[in-house]
Amino acid sequence: MLVGTIDSLIFSFISSFAITYLAVPSIILVAKAKNLYDEPSERTSHYFKKPTLGGMAIFAGLIFSITFWTDFSQCWRLQYLLAAITIISFIGLYDDIIGLPPFKKAMGQLIASFILVVWGNIRITYFFGIFGLYELPYIVSILFSAFTIFIIINAFNFIDGIDGLASTLGIIVSLTFGIYFFMLKDFNQEAIVSFSLVGSLIAFLIYNMSPAKIFMGDTGSLMIGLIIAVLTIEFIEINKFPAYPYYVHSAPVVAIGILLIPLFDLLRVFTIRIYKRKSPFSPDKNHIHHLLLKIGYSHNFATFLMSVFSLFIIFLVFLLQGIGNYRLGFLVLGLVVIVTALIYYISKKKEKKQNIMND
Repeated sequence: MLVGTIDSLIFSFISSFAITYLAVPSIILVAKAKNLYDEPSERTSHYFKKPTLGGMAIFAGLIFSITFWTDFSQCWRLQYLLAAITIISFIGLYDDIIGLPPFKKAMGQLIASFILVVWGNIRITYFFGIFGLYELPYIVSILFSAFTIFIIINAFNFIDGIDGLASTLGIIVSLTFGIYFFMLKDFNQEAIVSFSLVGSLIAFLIYNMSPAKIFMGDTGSLMIGLIIAVLTIEFIEINKFPAYPYYVHSAPVVAIGILLIPLFDLLRVFTIRIYKRKSPFSPDKNHIHHLLLKIGYSHNFATFLMSVFSLFIIFLVFLLQGIGNYRLGFLVLGLVVIVTALIYYISKKKEKKQNIMND
């Protein structure tokens, strides 16, 4: 059984990698022929138009690997995952080619979320004593789970702002969950989904590292967020049962730690925009990766720094999981606030020095 599982993981990774890697050059040719480019704007950090729709290559590799290598009889919820992936991918595709208003885009994300939560029964049912809550009522569980999926989808959509960043963070998060699910053995299908995503993202990253040859667009970032949201909920739900091997204490905060950079960046830019009386979805360059670029770092080095910090936080939350949700949560939040404040201070100092030199 174990050998079969290892084979499935290896082949799911290889097949998703190969299909995505081979699909990207064809998509680049089509994008150029049809003039499907991502134009520089106030939201973007590139100065030249680039082919978009790279998310379709990720979609192709991922869908093939999941349908071919997973066993639907062992995990019936996979059919609803595929339905949600299809919906979210075509929403992203429509937005990449034509453009969607934020409201319609959000509605599509919520539809995909409710498919997973209501029909797939992929939901958070237990609150681990946080705020004095344990078992959640069914309706509360449905609404909170759909909201959680919606937030994680947008967190990865927002973090896709510089070359290689969304792909690299997606690889780190998916690999973390994939290894954990594989260790449990009873969650092999979730592990295959994780490794399929890792394979597709590594293949895409080859073309997306700076200077990027293609962008994943919303087609890719929304899909990555959706899958990682499902893996996150599964991770949290597993750990409401202490009898499981490799039981993780403080599972909700550990999950937040695994996703810390995208989640914190989303919270931060939303807060700034609302404070400035702007729409939370209005474009700007206040993301953490934009601050790193203002300091003078390249896309690749900014991606490297954020990835290393993400790995450090993941190591830290697993190491200190036993101290409890509250203590671990405040520790992680304190660390990311301090690091972000330091980056903001250095970027402002650099900007001020540059203005003086220009004057």
